[in-house]
Amino acid sequence: MSALARDALAAPLPARTVAVAHGDGIGPEIMAAALRVLSAADPALTFHEVSLGLKAYQAGHAAGFDGDALEAIATHGVLLKAPLTTPQGGGFKSVNVSLRKTLGLFANVRPCVAYHPALPAPHPGMDLVVVRENEEDTYAGIEHRQTDEVVQCLKLVTRPGCERIVRHAFEYAVANGRRKVTCMTKDNIMKLTDGLFHAVFEEIAPQYPGIATEHMIIDIGTARVATRPRDFDVIVTPNLYGDILSDVAAEVAGSIGLAPSANIGYGAAMFEAVHGSAPDIAGQDIANPSGLLLSAVMMLVHLGRGEPATRIHNAWLRTLEDGVLTGDVAAAGNVRRVGTQAFADAVVERLGQAPVRLRAVHYPGRTEARTDSPVRQLTQLATPPAHKQLEGVDVFLHWDAPGRSPAALGERLQPLAAPDFSLELITNRGVKVYPQGNARTLCSDHWRCRFRAPAGVSPLAVAALLQRAAEAGLDVIKTENLYRFDGKPGYSQAQGA
Repeated sequence: MSALARDALAAPLPARTVAVAHGDGIGPEIMAAALRVLSAADPALTFHEVSLGLKAYQAGHAAGFDGDALEAIATHGVLLKAPLTTPQGGGFKSVNVSLRKTLGLFANVRPCVAYHPALPAPHPGMDLVVVRENEEDTYAGIEHRQTDEVVQCLKLVTRPGCERIVRHAFEYAVANGRRKVTCMTKDNIMKLTDGLFHAVFEEIAPQYPGIATEHMIIDIGTARVATRPRDFDVIVTPNLYGDILSDVAAEVAGSIGLAPSANIGYGAAMFEAVHGSAPDIAGQDIANPSGLLLSAVMMLVHLGRGEPATRIHNAWLRTLEDGVLTGDVAAAGNVRRVGTQAFADAVVERLGQAPVRLRAVHYPGRTEARTDSPVRQLTQLATPPAHKQLEGVDVFLHWDAPGRSPAALGERLQPLAAPDFSLELITNRGVKVYPQGNARTLCSDHWRCRFRAPAGVSPLAVAALLQRAAEAGLDVIKTENLYRFDGKPGYSQAQGA
């Protein structure tokens, strides 16, 4: 008996409720289409609508959601979310980022697949998955204006965050029969932050001897995804790179409008299309619901409802094969252009059918529904605390004296260093300008002044140094202590030093 026949004869699935956010812009249209297909394929599903996005902002919730929405998501364990809009201007946080962090959705899984010959694709056979860290990196959202000319964004990378996303990528590869995991970072420049991500990847990789591994610098890695995507299988990368890379991969596969995603945590999961709310085409019945519909398929798989997931995915593939397409992907030829709702109707009509030219899918049958990570809850690697020794401090100044002479600033700082420190160097935008700087280096009003202690120092000495700087009329805007961890420096060296 075929897999499709087994699905047709399977006993009814148990009732299940999922939280649903209809979204903004084109969100309500594509959600209506997706829910019609879901209801036809899995009648035991019911939907609990929650208010997210513009309606929540307008009700005074700066994060774009309220406690009732979070309670509903926690109760049901999953959220199917249409695209949301964050209002322009200050005071509003991105609801997508806030949801991911609040719910602990650390893994963003984005499959990027080419559907040639049903749809044009520059790289037929492309089938890769980007596993993006979802909570850290520059998306911590910690920014400051420090001087008239300089603003700062902190890039935060933690060992626990690296460990769980890297292990998630390997567990995903094992569970889905994938052959290789590629790590992409920029650790040739960011040796500590991206260096930690790469180091954790190298620590965990040997625990999966059946999976091939490689590391690539993110710039050439992204270029290779754009030109040779079939070289890749599963890619794991920090947050910012993963955001950019997954959009590139989705477009290379055919269209970002087809790309689904899953946001996975230990206690909840959220499923959403990769594309945005596209308010310019809202209300016209022309939006493509495929990204959200395929996200719903990922949700069903996560919930252990493999039979309806298989039926929907295969019906969607058959709809593409039959040339029933929305205008964004319909090229010239033997196709029938349809609107959002008519496309959903076409998928419903083909439930139970399988594609002929495209490869049919088959997801495992009924399994126990999960509200935790679809891989086992992950434990941290055993890392004993390091011996930590303070050996200096970087003092950041807002200093804008006429001429902005590094030598003049150095002469002013030298007497302040004693008795515990010596002034080792001054940098501007990361480039050494004192002593023996280059006159061609452009200097802003933001200076890093490194004070070094000869053999360890007390935090009280740092406080005393800062007091002397304040008494001298210097504007200290930030400090970073310089530590060694097990004898290794835990800070970057200055460029040109």
